[in-house]
Amino acid sequence: MIWTAFLLGFLGSFHCLGMCGPIALAVSSKDNSRFLKNKIIYNLGRTITYSFLGALIGLLGFSIALAGLQQWVSIGMGSVILVMAFSYKSSEKWISKTGLFGAVAKLKSLLGYYLKKGGTTAFFASGVLNGFLPCGMVYIALIASLALQSPLNGALYMFFFGVGTIPMLLAIMITGKIISVSLRAKFTQALPYVAMFIGILFIVRGMGLGIHYLSPKLQVFDYGDEKIEITMCE
Repeated sequence: MIWTAFLLGFLGSFHCLGMCGPIALAVSSKDNSRFLKNKIIYNLGRTITYSFLGALIGLLGFSIALAGLQQWVSIGMGSVILVMAFSYKSSEKWISKTGLFGAVAKLKSLLGYYLKKGGTTAFFASGVLNGFLPCGMVYIALIASLALQSPLNGALYMFFFGVGTIPMLLAIMITGKIISVSLRAKFTQALPYVAMFIGILFIVRGMGLGIHYLSPKLQVFDYGDEKIEITMCE
């Protein structure tokens, strides 16, 4: 499943250029060095935020799994990903408009402060804050992290999602140019289908068909009044 995180992050970076592209250019304009250190630090900050969110969501998924709902969590989250595959833009627009009671506005204000300040610490802080900005692709990746039902797996999934977004944003920071709208459109057209594929993978995974790695068998252990489902990889 981890490789799907990198693919989702890479393709998602073309969609996110509208918001993250100008921020990356702003960071690059403040970086007068000829080296990649500060640019990498900025992207590392974003990836750390994604990993942190993945761990939190994975912990929630783990708690739900302990209630004996492991199979249904995977199927349910896979279904949600299928629904969001063609509506991820709506979710980020809704959050941006509502502002989550002003939280998004305050976040953007703080991000702007660090962008103007410049310096290694400010670059890192900018990346960390940028990771919290509304993004439909991040939401889909977090839903997948929930379906993995493990803090570690959730963090790893989001880490590789973040790594997948780095190549495009790093290229922008180095060249100082955002790719054309037409080229972005070609890549973003593939996003819904990749998201659908990931959703189907989680649904099949939750069905427990006994297919190695793809759909591991779910074995139920009976401990008196409690029954616990555990994924068994054969």
